[in-house]
Amino acid sequence: MQRRDFLRHGAAALVTASSPARAFGIVVQDGNRPATPCGVATGDVAGGRAIVWSRTDRPARMIVEYSTTASFADRRRVVGPAALEDTDFTARVDLADLPAGQRISYRVQFQDLSDLRAFSVPAEGTFQTPSQQQDRDVVFSFSADSVGQGWGIDPAHGGLALYDAMRRAEPDVFIHLGDTIYADQPLQREVPLDDGSVWRNIVTEPKSKVAQALADYRGSHLYNFQDEHLKHFGSEVSQIVLWDDHEVRDNWYPTQRLDADARYAVKSVALLAARAKRAFLEYQPLRINPIEAERIYRSWSRGPLVEVFALDMRTYRGANSPNVQPALNDDSAILGSAQVSWLKSALAGSTSMWKVIASDMPIGLVVPDAGGRFEAVANRNDGPPLGRELEIAELLAFIRDRNIRNVIWITADVHYAAAHHYDPSRASFTRFAPFWEFVAGPLHAGTFGPNALDRTFGPEVRFLAIPPGMKPNRPPSDGFQFFGLGRIDHRTRALTMQIRNRKGDTLFSIELPAE
Repeated sequence: MQRRDFLRHGAAALVTASSPARAFGIVVQDGNRPATPCGVATGDVAGGRAIVWSRTDRPARMIVEYSTTASFADRRRVVGPAALEDTDFTARVDLADLPAGQRISYRVQFQDLSDLRAFSVPAEGTFQTPSQQQDRDVVFSFSADSVGQGWGIDPAHGGLALYDAMRRAEPDVFIHLGDTIYADQPLQREVPLDDGSVWRNIVTEPKSKVAQALADYRGSHLYNFQDEHLKHFGSEVSQIVLWDDHEVRDNWYPTQRLDADARYAVKSVALLAARAKRAFLEYQPLRINPIEAERIYRSWSRGPLVEVFALDMRTYRGANSPNVQPALNDDSAILGSAQVSWLKSALAGSTSMWKVIASDMPIGLVVPDAGGRFEAVANRNDGPPLGRELEIAELLAFIRDRNIRNVIWITADVHYAAAHHYDPSRASFTRFAPFWEFVAGPLHAGTFGPNALDRTFGPEVRFLAIPPGMKPNRPPSDGFQFFGLGRIDHRTRALTMQIRNRKGDTLFSIELPAE
C-alpha cells in the first residue's frame, strides 16, 4: 500500500480516558484542549526502533498509538513523557520492536496535565521501517539550507515547496544535511524582486533579530513549522538530521568570539552554540545518545542495502584559519579524533552494500571565510594535504587500505547542486580509491555558486545545476532549489543517484554499479 493511502483514513473513534487500553481520550472544545502546532515527525528509524516527535502548547503528556494497518486494527499504545516548559513543550517516544519492512501508521495525542479529560486532536503520520531482506528498493533523499538569506515563508510564492517535491518522490528516509534554520539572519517583511514584484515574508518576533537566547533559537525552529509542506513531509518521511553553521551563526567554530559584531550582546560563541544545540535537539526527531547526550554524529543501517553515516563538522573543529597546518592536531581538525575513530570503525564493521557518508560540508569545494581563512576542508592549495585535508586524507586512505567498497559522499552548504567524481589519477594525494560526492540544496534559501575546486583529491565536476554567470542570492521563486535522490535496486544492487529541482524534475541521473 502506498503511503498516501494511509493518510486518507481518519483516526479510530475516540473513547473516554477511562478506557486507555482501547484508544485515545475525549476531545473537548477547541480552546480548552492541547494543540499540536508542529504536526508530527519521525527520525532515526533503524534496528526495529523509531523516534516519534511532536510538540504541544502547554504541559501535556504525549501518547502514541501505532499499527501496521491504516485502520489501526493491531494498534499498540505507548504513554510517553510529559511535554513541559524545559523542552519548550516538545516530546518524543522511542518505539521499539517494530517489524521490518513495514509501513507503520501512527498517531500522536497530548493529554492536558491541568485537565486530564482534555486531549488534543490526534495528529497522524506514517514511516517505512527497513527491510532485513533484499526484497525491495531503498530510496533516500537529501538536501539542506532552509529559510536563509532573507527568504522566509511567502505563501504567494509557494512556501517551502521543495519539501512537497521531495514528498512526492516517496523516499524512505530524508537526510537533512544541516542549516535546518538560519538563526543569524533576520527576515524583512518585504524583499524586492528583479521583476518588480515583491517577496512578502511571514515574520515572527524571533525571526526579526539574530538569535542569542534559548527562546530565540527555539523560535527560529518554530518559524519553519508554519509551512504546511514541511509538516506534511514530516508526517510521511522519516528523517536523519545533521547540523551546520546557521543553527548557531555563520561560519562559527567553538573558540570564536564576537567582540567586533555589534549585533550580539553575547560574545561567546561557545555559549551561543550550547543554546543552539539545546534547541536543535529539542526540535529535531533525533534519538538522544544515552552516553553522550549532545552528540550528533551517528549511523543507521537501512538493512542489507545501505547504511548512512552522519557527520558533525562543527562541534569538534579547530578555529577557521588559512588551513595549511603541516600536522594533524586539534587546530587542524574538522571532525576530531574521536569522531574519525568512530567513523573508521563503523565503516569497517558495516555489512550493508552501500555506505553513504552524510557530511554537512564538502570535501573538494573551496568555502572561504573572511580574512584569508577557510570554512570547509579545502584550502585552495592544490598540493599535498594540509590543515583539515589531513583528516580527510587519513580517512580516504583507511577506506582504500581496508578495501571498503561502495562508499559515496553526500553534502551541501554551498547552496547549489553538483556531482563530483574524485580520482587519484587527477590528485596530488593518491592513497584512495575513486569515489563520488553529490551536492544538494538549497531547500529554501538563496542560490549561490559555483565554488572553486581544490585539486588535492582530484575532483572533477560531472554535473552543475546552475547556469554560468548566475546572479548570487537567487530567490526560491527562481526555481534553483535542489534535492538529491538515491535509489538502490534490490535486484541488481545498483545505486541510481539523481539531482532534482523544486518542481521535482530530474536534472541529472547516473547509475553506479555495486562492486
